[in-house]
Amino acid sequence: MLSIGLHPSALDHTRMPDGLDEAALSARIAAGNTALRAAGFDAVPCLIDTSPDRAEATVREHLREHGFGLAMIGGGIRMAPENTLLFERLVNVLAEAAPGIRLCFNTSPETTVDALRRWIRE
Repeated sequence: MLSIGLHPSALDHTRMPDGLDEAALSARIAAGNTALRAAGFDAVPCLIDTSPDRAEATVREHLREHGFGLAMIGGGIRMAPENTLLFERLVNVLAEAAPGIRLCFNTSPETTVDALRRWIRE
């Protein structure tokens, strides 16, 4: 499973709730990755920046290195209007480079396990 999210350093933390700085978000992401492993998921983290070109290159590199049947695109990418082009590019890259891949979406690092469970085939 490919877990795509914005790198904490790519975010404008002045627009975040109080206390959600780069260190706090990094800790939440790390805890989310630990929860994924504890739940038995073989997740490959793919942290990107907000540049659609650089993000696409990063995702393509991960897709060349591994075969994925499922990709999760994080809420930080999807829920911010300024990231609409980035989100579109990621969806289209995944559809083109990994035909048949299933997509799921979380709302925070803490909801990733639930998002994956909705789409994992038994």
